[in-house]
Amino acid sequence: MTLPLTFSPEVAQARANGAAIVALESTIITHGMPFPQNVETARAVEDEIRSHGAVPATIAIMDGRIHIGLTEAELDRLGQATDVAKLSRADLAACLATGGMGATTVAATMICAHLAGIHVFATGGIGGVHRGAETTFDISADLLELAATPVTVVAAGAKAILDLPKTLEVLETHGVPVIAYGQDNFPAFWSRSSGLTAPLRMDSARDIALAQRMRTALGLPGGQLVANPIPVEAEIASHEITPVIEAALQQAQAEGISAKAVTPYLLDRMYEMTEGRSLTANIALVLNNARLAAAIAREMVAG
Repeated sequence: MTLPLTFSPEVAQARANGAAIVALESTIITHGMPFPQNVETARAVEDEIRSHGAVPATIAIMDGRIHIGLTEAELDRLGQATDVAKLSRADLAACLATGGMGATTVAATMICAHLAGIHVFATGGIGGVHRGAETTFDISADLLELAATPVTVVAAGAKAILDLPKTLEVLETHGVPVIAYGQDNFPAFWSRSSGLTAPLRMDSARDIALAQRMRTALGLPGGQLVANPIPVEAEIASHEITPVIEAALQQAQAEGISAKAVTPYLLDRMYEMTEGRSLTANIALVLNNARLAAAIAREMVAG
């Protein structure tokens, strides 16, 4: 069966030229913000990657095809669509087979990026082990994808609403390199430090790119998680954001929110409780991750 890949003209040209390419997910567009702010933010992230010497490839499922890069019209269509499926490894193939429209999570974006020959992916934060997972077994597929698919993922750590110590334990168990960029502490999404020491530290995009190439040479499966701390000026300190997270988690539990609905619910509640500051910080960290991912992608193609 031929892979159902559709490349945007910009990405097709970049592939032909051997240019640096950075993959971007699409759930931030469909499940993260309302229209038109979602499309405006997506374009801002794409422009940030372009301004740092790489080509953006926003990935989404449309009309039964994996779109690697979206045109202006396709991005507008996705941003205004309703009832878009939130896709991970388990439901990606089913959506394609039935001709549906879906937004890719971290796991699904990694799969599609790898199929398209893209080695670097910028996102906000990865999924992980949810609090209470010892009874619910709620663990994001993102963690196992990092262990299986050779894509370097640049994120501001794991989302701070998760159980971060358990998330790091699962990543360690599955042999996923967790690299803090420019600091020793593992960042916590809106905050620069989680209070946990990262397993690895690297201070240059070149070292990160070399590490991924070395994994490939050694025959080691999987990718890398690059934990890039939010810029200082955009940070919401841990002591300030933690009580908000706890309150949002209690509300989710009281309302019986579970599975894929948990993260969007919590992010919405935190937006309300921080009067929009959490979203402002989210946009800042995604842009910051895009800049670092572009630098890593340039080093990947430089050899």
